[in-house]
Amino acid sequence: MDRRTDHTPSAPAQAVTGMVDHVLALAAGWTAWDGTPARADGRVYTPHKAIRRVADHLIDHLAELEARSAGEQPLPDHWHASAVTTPADLAPFTREDLDEARSRLTRLARLWAVRLDALTDDRLDHSPGDGWSFRELALHVAESAYYADAVGDLG
Repeated sequence: MDRRTDHTPSAPAQAVTGMVDHVLALAAGWTAWDGTPARADGRVYTPHKAIRRVADHLIDHLAELEARSAGEQPLPDHWHASAVTTPADLAPFTREDLDEARSRLTRLARLWAVRLDALTDDRLDHSPGDGWSFRELALHVAESAYYADAVGDLG
């Protein structure tokens, strides 16, 4: 999807919610994960890390959108992103983890959708502050599917 040419009013919200739907569809099979981390682009990915990265990406850029909307500078993040794999990332991915991921990511996607759908096309494309337009930001966030795709379909 080209960030600069998609002017369908609900497209940014659908991009975010569609990404979360895709991630959760893959995650449904991750309870079968054998503990072997996946490797992609020189980094290590596990089910927990993929969920963490998707959630962090949604939170980080939603905080940016809200700060810029309020005329404030976004706070810089100090996360290590996908460069770090924590011991918690290596834990088995249980049915309870899947339930928590569904709840957390679905709520975050809904926050994004409500916020984006409340913006006019002009505000989506001519957003305040420095950085991508809010439309571009939403489409960038939708690229978070990469983390789940790195783990893949284990179902």
